Amino acid sequence: MASPCELLIETQDSLLANHLTSLAYKETKRIEQKFSRYLPNNPMAKINHSMGKTVVIDEEVFRLLEFANSCFELSEGMFDITSGVLRRAWKFDGSDKLPTPEAVKALMPYIGWQKIKYDQSSITLAKGMELDFGGIGKEYAVDCVAKLCNEYTPTISVVVNFGGDIQVTRPRQNKQSWHIGIESPEDESKKTTHTLKIINGGLATSGDAKRYLLKDAKRYSHILNPETGYPIEKAARSVTVAAPHCIQAGLLATMALLKGPNAEVFLEQQDVKFWCYR
Repeated sequence: MASPCELLIETQDSLLANHLTSLAYKETKRIEQKFSRYLPNNPMAKINHSMGKTVVIDEEVFRLLEFANSCFELSEGMFDITSGVLRRAWKFDGSDKLPTPEAVKALMPYIGWQKIKYDQSSITLAKGMELDFGGIGKEYAVDCVAKLCNEYTPTISVVVNFGGDIQVTRPRQNKQSWHIGIESPEDESKKTTHTLKIINGGLATSGDAKRYLLKDAKRYSHILNPETGYPIEKAARSVTVAAPHCIQAGLLATMALLKGPNAEVFLEQQDVKFWCYR
């Protein structure tokens, strides 16, 4: 998951805690092995190296493709999992090295979810195109692990936290809330932290605290516009959203960043709790 992962379990039973941790680890590795674009010989590698040929898929891949399609439609084309190819031009390593316009332009023909053809059993990508589930994969893993924990221990509250993407399975026995800290980019030197209280549901944060470029005092966010190939202008530094499920919270947080200066207006229209920092 490329981030610290942890479980918080409301129990004194060490055997139960160890078993839940083992279940969570196996499920997380399963999802990472299946959907990571960095690994060879997995379903993503077969799809991304298909060179225009049709690839057979299973039900789980189809469900994620359907969710990606919903993301694309809800965002009016801005949330596009084919735009990951732009990583070939953009290296968000905190430096001042911007890509050339030619490098960005050369990748634009390989972007466009509407070009993808798929059904319940197969998918076909145009030659040179790729899929990147990075924008929803970690949140999906959080929800899958939380579901497993809740099925195994339906009376015990568990917090699944993968790099700040969080799902709380159920309220604690004493009705108290879990306290979750989120970093604010307002004062990087002090690493200001805000504490949120959560009883159950999902929480996700998206922002440019770790991935950005800085040139001539201008900060370039890693959230890219698939229509231009360049970072979203006037995007918020960080957006945290609370929703029933982590994958929903993650989608809304990313969509808010894609809205640029209109992030707050967009989130208010969704009728969700959110914390937006600029």
